[in-house]
Amino acid sequence: MARILAYTSPGRSHLFPLVPILDELHRRGHKIVLRTLASQVELMRTRGFDASPIDSAIEAMEHDDWQVRNPLRSVHRNAKVFCARAEHDAPDLAEAIAKTQPDALIVDINTWGGLMAAEAWDGPWATFCPYPLALRSVDAPPFGPGFTPARGPLGRTRDRLVGPLVFGAVERRVRPALSRLREQMGLPQLTTVEEWFSNAPLLLYMTAEPFEYPRRDWPENVVMIGPCDWDPPADPPQWLSEVTQPIVLVGTSTEFQGDERLITVALEALAEEPVTVVATLPTGDLDQFEVPTNARLERFIPHRPVLERAVCAVTHGGMGSTQKALARGVPVCAVPFGRDQLEVARRVEVAKAGTRLPARRLRADRLRAKVKQAMTETEGARRIATAFAATGGAATAANAIEIRLLNQANPTV
Repeated sequence: MARILAYTSPGRSHLFPLVPILDELHRRGHKIVLRTLASQVELMRTRGFDASPIDSAIEAMEHDDWQVRNPLRSVHRNAKVFCARAEHDAPDLAEAIAKTQPDALIVDINTWGGLMAAEAWDGPWATFCPYPLALRSVDAPPFGPGFTPARGPLGRTRDRLVGPLVFGAVERRVRPALSRLREQMGLPQLTTVEEWFSNAPLLLYMTAEPFEYPRRDWPENVVMIGPCDWDPPADPPQWLSEVTQPIVLVGTSTEFQGDERLITVALEALAEEPVTVVATLPTGDLDQFEVPTNARLERFIPHRPVLERAVCAVTHGGMGSTQKALARGVPVCAVPFGRDQLEVARRVEVAKAGTRLPARRLRADRLRAKVKQAMTETEGARRIATAFAATGGAATAANAIEIRLLNQANPTV
């Protein structure tokens, strides 16, 4: 069996979707070596992984994109953080490779330096992506603004004009820093996003059509495996069994982005509705909210048992929380604040699996109407759940790793 080294960025929203894949590979007898955020190392060791923290300098570089509301400026700020982290995650992963001598690598797509270290390594590797891929396509709109897919000549003209502005601006912004690092590592220079994503022999994409826009030009290295969602083991809260009304789950980002307003407005919007609101706030101050009698506010609870009782999930448009609800056939009301959330929210709307309300329009009456509308979209949510399940999830990912990277013709299913 193989020794597989997995390397993640400092975000639970990237580590947790990877866990089912690592679990499956471990179940098949492979040795899992993991480098991830320090707060999760002990938990990962309980799963049988040889886990250690990534360089602390990487975790010290926090995102500040929440301070701006312009989507393009937000992308630029995020790219600046990823470039700065790349100066550390490239040597950090290279050191881990030298120390552990793996047979294969699985590298987070958000570790830009880690991707270079994997490319420079003389061995098989894969990357994984738990958010919408920023790839140009003849069948999909330019990534970023959250456009609907083009229909007719005007839509295609929009994509042709806007695409170079969106992709070109980002590429020009990040190219100097990444080019310098690639030169230091002896790697050839890249100019486009497509080249960046096509370098990995295998790209595990954690979604599926038709939630992702169907397209004819997927790169050959892309394998769609569904959400692969995972929560740390935890017992359901005792109070959950006492809830008799339908549940609306409200959640914010696991990485701070100033989206607490979603909780405030949701509590107000649904205070008089015949539902129980269960709101979670992974970051921020719980004491700032006035909680009505039909609501509960928690720092964290396992979402799985709540979603089994939910009629709607109100999310910030994060790919993880949104797909976690849809994977259980629960329609979503997505309120995007930035990052990739504009794209996720639009996919919810286009798939008719829920509704979309931009954060700039967030108001109690509007959110209440959007939640009620989302509750009628159960058919679309169930269609997406069926599509996610059909991918095969972690087993499909493990098969791809064994066949494409380890040359095992008959993987254990």
